[in-house]
Amino acid sequence: MTLKISPLAPKSFPALPPLAGVEITTGACGLRYRDRTDVCIMMFAPGTAAAGVLTRSLTASAPVLWCREALKSGSARAVVVNSGNSNAFTGAAGTASVERTVAAVADLAACRKDEVFVASTGVIGEPLKDERLTSVLGELAKGFRPDAWADAAAAIMTTDTYPKGATRTAEIDGTPVTINGIAKGSGMIAPDMATMLSFIATDASLPASVLQALLADANERTFNSITVDGDTSTSDTVLLFATAKAGNREITALDDPALKGFQAALEDLLRDLAIQVVRDGEGASKFVTIDVSGAESPQAARRIALSIGNSPLVKTAVAGEDPNWGRIVMAVGKAGERADRDRLSISIGGIEVARDGWVVPGYDEAPVARHMKGQDIDIAVDVGVGDASARVWTCDLGHGYIDINADYRS
Repeated sequence: MTLKISPLAPKSFPALPPLAGVEITTGACGLRYRDRTDVCIMMFAPGTAAAGVLTRSLTASAPVLWCREALKSGSARAVVVNSGNSNAFTGAAGTASVERTVAAVADLAACRKDEVFVASTGVIGEPLKDERLTSVLGELAKGFRPDAWADAAAAIMTTDTYPKGATRTAEIDGTPVTINGIAKGSGMIAPDMATMLSFIATDASLPASVLQALLADANERTFNSITVDGDTSTSDTVLLFATAKAGNREITALDDPALKGFQAALEDLLRDLAIQVVRDGEGASKFVTIDVSGAESPQAARRIALSIGNSPLVKTAVAGEDPNWGRIVMAVGKAGERADRDRLSISIGGIEVARDGWVVPGYDEAPVARHMKGQDIDIAVDVGVGDASARVWTCDLGHGYIDINADYRS
């Protein structure tokens, strides 16, 4: 299946600098795809701390279950990722496959097994032929490089039409630190953790407990605030690694003012990657930002925003460039959160279309229709019951989504 690059794609992959304590190799193991890389290994320096957020799906994959346990150690020496096969819903065979892969990579890294993390993405319910991966570890080990971030982003793609990466810099107590990250995701994207795979590394010196708190907090406003199709994957994984090579004073308290710059840079990077995932939504032609205000709580605001973003009727109206704001009213009402019908206000493209529960006097649909013809669509709703707000990103839903998913296994 050959896919055209999304019309919403960035112009190029960003230049991610080498990161002290991280080396990367990629290769083609033939796990599913022919003539393309499908495996990536990142190797980390001793002393690297690890944090992660994982899918809440009750049919989580074998790699997710392994990572859930490995995160308890708080340390990492390697992560191995394959595309083409998610090793999900594969029972005992899937667990054994993970264990064999982990053992082989642990031997390569000369580390404990609980310092090796695994992630897989692709078709559900098919056994993973892990011997194809482990048999080429020796060859893959010859290719470790500190500057292979673009190769890594390409190796983990499935129905993605472009590789996704981002980099940020910050200071901790005046010491410069760098954060690099890659992600994959295009379909089966709905928040309930992270909605895809993403791997982030920094040279900062931060303990696992601080990393975990920072990642979990930023995740709520980034990866947990995107949706393409309302479907939560069995394999969602976001892992964050800190190699401690920058030489900063280790920060052990979350409220330490020295963390503010790093915290902001990390969230900005995660937001960048999350938005790239939405811009690569399967068959997407429009990127949609949904702002909800006047809600009872931030959680309520996000649920209302996701109700709008997940509505097939709203998404197909966007695809058809139809400013049918009644569908937005419907989506607010079905969210299950408090909203005052007679104080509800809606704007599209910054143009107020409804106010106090009714269409604005003299409403002219023409400028709203012009906005709907663009690639970037903005929807704002005030539900009139409080002062909490949230932002969610989504895309339209058109024939391209059906074509991709109908042919996914062929």
